[in-house]
Amino acid sequence: MLPEKATAIMDPSTVVSMAWELADPICNVEGMELIHVEYQREIGGRILRLYVDKPGGITLGDCSLISSQLGDILDLKLETDDSYSLEISSPGTDRPISRLSDFEKFKGESAKIKIARPINGQKKFKGILSGIIESNIQLKTEKDTISIPYQDIIKARLVNYDGDNKCL
Repeated sequence: MLPEKATAIMDPSTVVSMAWELADPICNVEGMELIHVEYQREIGGRILRLYVDKPGGITLGDCSLISSQLGDILDLKLETDDSYSLEISSPGTDRPISRLSDFEKFKGESAKIKIARPINGQKKFKGILSGIIESNIQLKTEKDTISIPYQDIIKARLVNYDGDNKCL
């Protein structure tokens, strides 16, 4: 008789890292970009949500394709007792941004940023992304420009981003 595989509840950041590592190559092969991964508890239980995109936008078929390819791999690689639902989604108009390069890529766009440690007593900011200086995100608000340490960002999203439909 073979010993049972030891499983446990995994740290959410570990699940996100592993999902990113497994999903990114699949998305690339299919001509899509993995935008963001989140793993969180919601009303219906735990959700592992991946946001993907491609030029011209993604379709329901694209989401289904990534889900079917990734589902079995995650079942094998994520050794956890914590059940979850896999959801593949488009980034939408409030596109999540998480990589340092995203903040440079979307310079000039409106964003909302939530941070772990307050700056001047504030943890939530809204403004225009204006660049990166030494791993600090520069956000131009109505009052001034705030320098936000990248490592302190909990959540960041573009506001009303219209992607490929943007007029240049």
